[in-house]
Amino acid sequence: MNIFFRELKAHRKSLIFWCLGVIFMIVSGMGKYGAMSGSGQSINELMEGLPKGLQSFFGVGGLDLSTVIGYYGLLYLYVAIMAAVHAVMLGATIIAKEERDKTAEFLFSKPISRRIVVSSKLLAALVQAAIINITAYVSSVLIVSRYDAGPNVSGNIATLMMGMFLLQLVFLAIGAAVGALQKKAEKAGATASAIMVATFILSVVIDMNEKMDPLKYLTPFKYFEAKELLFGGGFNGVFLLLSGAIIAVMVAATFINYQGRDLN
Repeated sequence: MNIFFRELKAHRKSLIFWCLGVIFMIVSGMGKYGAMSGSGQSINELMEGLPKGLQSFFGVGGLDLSTVIGYYGLLYLYVAIMAAVHAVMLGATIIAKEERDKTAEFLFSKPISRRIVVSSKLLAALVQAAIINITAYVSSVLIVSRYDAGPNVSGNIATLMMGMFLLQLVFLAIGAAVGALQKKAEKAGATASAIMVATFILSVVIDMNEKMDPLKYLTPFKYFEAKELLFGGGFNGVFLLLSGAIIAVMVAATFINYQGRDLN
């Protein structure tokens, strides 16, 4: 029995729906840009008229929405949120679902160690996150190029997708650690999702209040912002190290907790 392919097969329908959701988000989002730019309405002026709280929630700050890549930077936030939700829920459920599906006894009656089980599950989750990321990249390049076929479009989008993939890995690792700690898959998914939502809300609060800027190290959503990746200093070394540390600690916690848990 190959656990890796078993997990890919078990999640194939869900993966297809998530990919379609990402494509729809990009198509509809860029369609709004085309409609607004074609009407002659200033997107920047429209957004500047919103309260600062809403501007922070929509991720407007620091982006020139009159340009295609600036507008895509805004859209990137919502694509990244979708990818993060998928990653954190996948990480939690793929680890904890054996007891929910009552397949733990069957799985562990095989001559296979728990370490191999976790490794195979995490590898399958990693492949699915990569597929989501590649889908977002390809569809973004195809759609955005319709509005701006400049030479830097694909490169800018690739930069954003690399940032998004790292964000996916962080939340995938967090979800897996929660899944290994919690015994019920439903509770694990809810807990992992709550952590993700809390970090996103914190990122919005930081944008609203500059005094809270030191807290940016606590939310992965501040690590790979479009305005920094595209128009700032690119990837921040400190954030890359933090991401690597979070992933390493969470993956280690997943193996340790799964090795020691009692499976019903």
